[in-house]
Amino acid sequence: MTARKAVLAGSWYPGSAAGCRREIETFLEEIDFTDHSGRKFVGGIVPHAGWYYSGSIACNVIRGLAEKDDPVDVVVVFGMHLHPRSPNYIMAEGSWETPLGDIEIHSGLAAELTKRFDFTIETARHFTQDNTIEVQLPFIKYFLRNARLVPMGVPPDQKSLDIGKAVVDIARGMGLRIKVIGSTDLTHYGTNYGFMPRGAASKALDWVTTENDAGVISAMIQMNPEKVLDQGLTRQNACCSGAAATAITAAVQLGATSAETVKYATSFEKSPGDSFVGYVGLLFGQSEPVP
Repeated sequence: MTARKAVLAGSWYPGSAAGCRREIETFLEEIDFTDHSGRKFVGGIVPHAGWYYSGSIACNVIRGLAEKDDPVDVVVVFGMHLHPRSPNYIMAEGSWETPLGDIEIHSGLAAELTKRFDFTIETARHFTQDNTIEVQLPFIKYFLRNARLVPMGVPPDQKSLDIGKAVVDIARGMGLRIKVIGSTDLTHYGTNYGFMPRGAASKALDWVTTENDAGVISAMIQMNPEKVLDQGLTRQNACCSGAAATAITAAVQLGATSAETVKYATSFEKSPGDSFVGYVGLLFGQSEPVP
């Protein structure tokens, strides 16, 4: 089976299995997960910077999707940096390399999706290099070892929400147990990104954290995909609002009734400077702990 190369291994995250495991074990100690115990989560939102910046948040979200008594057949990851007129993307067969072992694409689920929607098909040899999905894959392999993968790029457009609903309906019809993930970072502020409505980054940090990022996080917690799309497009506070909104739509279709915040942070905390990015990790599941 031809595997798509892990092109960011060794730079955005460790390039060896031992290195990935060491980082993951450290990440598990950085966030207290006791408040989330006993709940069944069907989906989540993860950031996608290099592991140094946001790996701990993404790791602990995906940790929350792995439950011993809740086997997972397929993890569907929505991501990619797209604009409203972008096509949909999907990798429909093969596998994707990670330092912890390859993850096989669930070609059956992907094939059914391509029958219903128009996609640009990516392959192991021909693909758009993109960090939003790849940086999550070692976490998926670590926590959900036997799960297969359907990776998709979905633009910030209302039509993407139809894909979120359909992937759940198709999976149920095939008898597949799935979890869904939306990959997005939040406000990109400063000279590096050409977005400075409140002046210098050091002076704008409070505005970003308490107002701009807070707006899209609120929409995510409300599990309101249309509002997430609007926030991302009008306030530039979610670089992949299509991925987040589609994952929320799918999570609700899977039965999620509430959202829980795993952690919010910014890159400024790790590397203060004239540009920074916001990150959030959320889990979607049932309102009450499972008995």
